[in-house]
Amino acid sequence: MKILSLTLSNFRNYAHASVNFTDGLNVLYGENASGKTNMLESVYFASVFSSPRTTKDKEMVMLGAEFATLKLVIEKKYRKHTINILIDSAGKKKVAVDGVPVNRAAELLGILGVVFFSPDEMKLVKESPAERRRFLDIGLSQQQKAYFTDLSRYNHTLKQKNNLLKEYKHSTNVDDMLDVWDAGLAKEGATIIARRMEYIDTLNDAARKFHFILSGEKETLTLSYESGAKTDCPQEELEQNLLTALRAAREKDKELGFSTVGPHRDDIKIEINGKDSRRFASQGQQRTIALAMKIGQVVIYRDEIGESPVLLLDDVLSELDENRQHVLLDLVNGFQTLLTCTEYKLDNPATLFCVSNGNINKNKQLSKGAVVQP
Repeated sequence: MKILSLTLSNFRNYAHASVNFTDGLNVLYGENASGKTNMLESVYFASVFSSPRTTKDKEMVMLGAEFATLKLVIEKKYRKHTINILIDSAGKKKVAVDGVPVNRAAELLGILGVVFFSPDEMKLVKESPAERRRFLDIGLSQQQKAYFTDLSRYNHTLKQKNNLLKEYKHSTNVDDMLDVWDAGLAKEGATIIARRMEYIDTLNDAARKFHFILSGEKETLTLSYESGAKTDCPQEELEQNLLTALRAAREKDKELGFSTVGPHRDDIKIEINGKDSRRFASQGQQRTIALAMKIGQVVIYRDEIGESPVLLLDDVLSELDENRQHVLLDLVNGFQTLLTCTEYKLDNPATLFCVSNGNINKNKQLSKGAVVQP
């Protein structure tokens, strides 16, 4: 899978920009605030229907413009696709794939697979479990539309239960109603947990290998799934175990006004040499862990789907020493990669694009040993 071309109009600071990407490493270099990250954001948005930077879609529309548009032409193993998106100044979106309108996010997922990394991704390690669940849900949803559907159904059921807990927790027949919602949550939640656990098992193998290399063969990464329900059992027992945990938490949930058990509260346990990295990892270790998990996600996607996603690396080189910069680019060799930086001075072959004030221009392919800076 690769992006052939990207065209933007009134997107962030791009009044109009068009670029043709190549296989392998594409380097977008330029000064800070020139628009490099905006371009990666547009690609990510076309993949997962959300921005990695904002929850308000209208912020992606250039100030004073009525709407923004983006168009991507991608090539997959058997055919090409064209994705067209319009975002108006109120944040409303219109999407078409190959000229056919798309009304639901599930219809867009899987057309273009991407994995995104920026310095902010360090929050994957140390911040709240919500960040790690989001990492899981995006990774799985891009690979399995059925997972996205199951997750949407679970979240809808959860919302109904939480509304009941908030408004009617003192009602005389609330337990009867909660029994209905808990049965639904147990059934849908067990499917989600089973798929997440399988994903984490596979990711653990891939990320551990990449982390060992990135850490200079000094540290061992271990990933495992943490749940409020008993999960060390055959899959067919998960539903009953989750239902048991939901019922055990009922009085607490009534008091708090929301459901405290289920995949919406689960987490990824991250350990380095047996120590919980969510508590003890240094900034350097957080960065290395997050990178290893993201590269592992790329490999899992390739192995599951049969073709590689596009890797988006935003300002990652500035956070690594030169040796690890080389190691990272060697690890992602063979994947189409869009990399942003202020200057590029490595000898890894790359196609260069100079970004300046919302304009992008292609340079010739970089020869070994060259140094490129704005």
